[in-house]
Amino acid sequence: MRVSGLLITAFFAAVCCRAIAQVSVEIKLDQEQYLPGETVRIAVRITNFSGQTLRLGETPDWLAISVESRDGFIVPKTGEIPVVGPFTLPSAHVATKRVELTPYLDLSRPARYSVIATVQILEWDQAFSSAPVTFDIVEGAKLWEREFGVPTTNGPPEVRKYTLQQVNYLKQVKLYVRVTDASGAKVHRVLCLGPLASFGHPRPAVDKLSNLHVLFQSGARSFLYCVVNPDGDLVKCETYDYAATRPRLMASADGDVTVVGGVRRPARNAPAGAVTNAPGTNKIGRPTNGG
Repeated sequence: MRVSGLLITAFFAAVCCRAIAQVSVEIKLDQEQYLPGETVRIAVRITNFSGQTLRLGETPDWLAISVESRDGFIVPKTGEIPVVGPFTLPSAHVATKRVELTPYLDLSRPARYSVIATVQILEWDQAFSSAPVTFDIVEGAKLWEREFGVPTTNGPPEVRKYTLQQVNYLKQVKLYVRVTDASGAKVHRVLCLGPLASFGHPRPAVDKLSNLHVLFQSGARSFLYCVVNPDGDLVKCETYDYAATRPRLMASADGDVTVVGGVRRPARNAPAGAVTNAPGTNKIGRPTNGG
């Protein structure tokens, strides 16, 4: 009887495992640390081994994203996360749904957060959830800030502010730029410009069009040159090497800013802030070994 009981338990366990394995949900993050106001994007990977094609994305309740602070703080919602976008997922295929959290959840409070994605299969009346994935909102060290004006159609210019911050991420230091209103309360954009050498100090300058130019050392003999516009868009990213001379920023008499010295070369890897994945897009493909 004891052996039979074990066999029955094993049988039911196997059945449950097969049911769970029909559809699996997984969350991927680009990084594990973010500054307050920085865009937090997640990729929800859905694997279908049910033996039939699934129709997903037709209603707002097909995908639910749950975010909570590890210290019990309730994350305020500032809007509904848009997830509607019909697509089909054949059996033995994987779909990736990319979602931005920052515009719809207030993640400005430094803390550790946990995010879970739940996919509802309406035809089966079943839901499948991912394992929780954690990330941290951290404060960076302020290196420099400068207020600047943005022309308006009527009245005086709008006053905004550039702030350069550094964040220690694992064993690497990263340089960020934050674009806010004059008070710093309203965040327009937070961008990671790239790795910052521990022995280097960024050199910023603002040109006549209120664009921010930043030249900073990213390696032993390499420098990154980034240009950010008043809306926080990264409009230029170039790599310079220390050759006969060291690269440096130069402002002309008419307010233009350029790099002089060093040797320019194409950047091998674009900085994180330069890569933008359109939210809400799907990427479908066959699963491969190792995911």
